[in-house]
Amino acid sequence: MKRRAIRFTVAALCFVLAGIGPVCPIPLLQGGNVAFADEPPRRPFPQHVSYAAGTLRPSHRTQAQQDDDLRAAYDRWKSNYLTRTKEGHYRVKIGRGANAPTISEGQGYGMVIVPLMAGHDPEAQTIFDGLWGFFNAHRSPADSRLMAWRVNLQRPDRGDGNSAFDGDADIAYGLLLAESQWGGREGNGINYMEEAKRVLDGILDRTVGPASRLPMLGNWFGPDGAPFNQFTPRPSDFMPAHFRAFGQSTGNPVWGELVAACQRVVDSFQKNVSPTTGLLPDFAVVEPSGAVRPAPPGFLEKEWDGCYNFNAGRVPWRLGTDALLYGDPVSAAQVKKMADWVLVETAGNPHGIKPGYTLDGSPIASRNYFSTFFAAPFGVAAMVAGQQEWLNAVYDAVRLQEQGYYADTVTLQCLIVMTGNYWTP
Repeated sequence: MKRRAIRFTVAALCFVLAGIGPVCPIPLLQGGNVAFADEPPRRPFPQHVSYAAGTLRPSHRTQAQQDDDLRAAYDRWKSNYLTRTKEGHYRVKIGRGANAPTISEGQGYGMVIVPLMAGHDPEAQTIFDGLWGFFNAHRSPADSRLMAWRVNLQRPDRGDGNSAFDGDADIAYGLLLAESQWGGREGNGINYMEEAKRVLDGILDRTVGPASRLPMLGNWFGPDGAPFNQFTPRPSDFMPAHFRAFGQSTGNPVWGELVAACQRVVDSFQKNVSPTTGLLPDFAVVEPSGAVRPAPPGFLEKEWDGCYNFNAGRVPWRLGTDALLYGDPVSAAQVKKMADWVLVETAGNPHGIKPGYTLDGSPIASRNYFSTFFAAPFGVAAMVAGQQEWLNAVYDAVRLQEQGYYADTVTLQCLIVMTGNYWTP
């Protein structure tokens, strides 16, 4: 059946039965539109993608078991962090509480995850369209093509209307995935491709350095500002697989320039700053000459801003995904350097991965716990580095864990990759 959207008043749909309460047989979407049925996805889960030659997949669990692992992880994530608003939108919460805020990072993660799980989740298109509706309702005042970084529905005064590069990039990528799954069909209320291009235009105009061709942190400063500018990137925003997909979808060669610029920064760090570990910092300073250094303590967030911390922990996943999907030898070599170091550092025990390191490999003091946020991305890296036993061990260490919004959401995306269910739009 074709997906249809018909506008009714709420009163026409919901009525009250004495002693029973309101009955709403059909979920409302943005503006009172009602989805009677989702379109069947073109690429339903599971997909079992063949990644680049020479890369690995977990070998100790069957494909059916891995698919079940991922279904269970998605269902937990959906139950814990995905919620429907009174307006009929959907948002990703950064906590389990009903009033937990939403940040664009999480909204972007959700808009990537949900299309990939279509086929398992029969509500995937309805949810995705609701996630997009929430974006629409919370655009950045400085540039309406981008999303406000932080949305607090209970305390709007505690929100933040500035944008963040990573959230917007994932939102655009999610729209491209949605186009692949459901786009171009009669009756669709959202033109996913056109919306993706609009977001990408905003990213290029406001949050990509015109000279550096590096991702900027957001739209709240100019390219030549101080201390934040086009030469102060967050390396976890280096998403070469996303950038390649953006270039293929738009035909704009500038996205290839972003890939090259990001890879130059990684290469410079690994050769000159972290030659033993290959680790990158949460925030970096890049000289126009190409020289790099970690940002100083307290640069933007915390004293560990120049360390491999809760931003940079995503780098092995981001670079590893590029090597897996596109077979890029530069990304493969860069992520392998990190993977080889952590395998030796932990003596092959994933629970030995520390929650943060200085760039020389010293654990951040006073942290003595296991975090799937830091472990799961090294599972993706192991797929590229040829570390079969280590890959299997990391997979087992993270697949059943629940540790909070950030760890769980990054881990879920790493599981999508490790189980062979991550694909390009």
